[in-house]
Amino acid sequence: MSTTRGTQILTLTGLRFDANLGVLEHEKEAPQPIAVDVELNLGSQPLHPRDDDLTHVLDYRRVRAIVIEECTARHVNLLESLIGKVAARLMDLPGVLGVRVKIAKLEIFDDCEVAIRIETGQW
Repeated sequence: MSTTRGTQILTLTGLRFDANLGVLEHEKEAPQPIAVDVELNLGSQPLHPRDDDLTHVLDYRRVRAIVIEECTARHVNLLESLIGKVAARLMDLPGVLGVRVKIAKLEIFDDCEVAIRIETGQW
C-alpha cells in the first residue's frame, strides 16, 4: 500500500440558497430554500502536492459557483431534472472522475426535508 498517494474527494456540504423549483403553485410563484451537498472524486492524488499553487488544483469556489448558477438559472419543475443538470456540469470539470450530488427542499413539509441524491462516474 502506497503512502505517497491517496484518493482525493472534494466536498461541499450544506450549501444553502433559494432556487425556483417545484410543481406546486406556491413553488412557481417564489423561490424556496434548498440545501446542496456535493462530492467530487478526484482520484489518486499525491499526499504532498508538487507546490502550493491554486492553479494546480480544482478550485472549490468554481464548484460552488457552478452549483448555484445551475440551480438558479431558471425555474425547474422536478428535483430529478435539476440534480441531473448539476451532476453533468460537475462531471465536465477537469480531473473529476465521479460526482455525488444531493439536493434537499428544506421547507416543503413541516416535519422533514425532501431530497434526491444522484451518483455518477467512478467511485
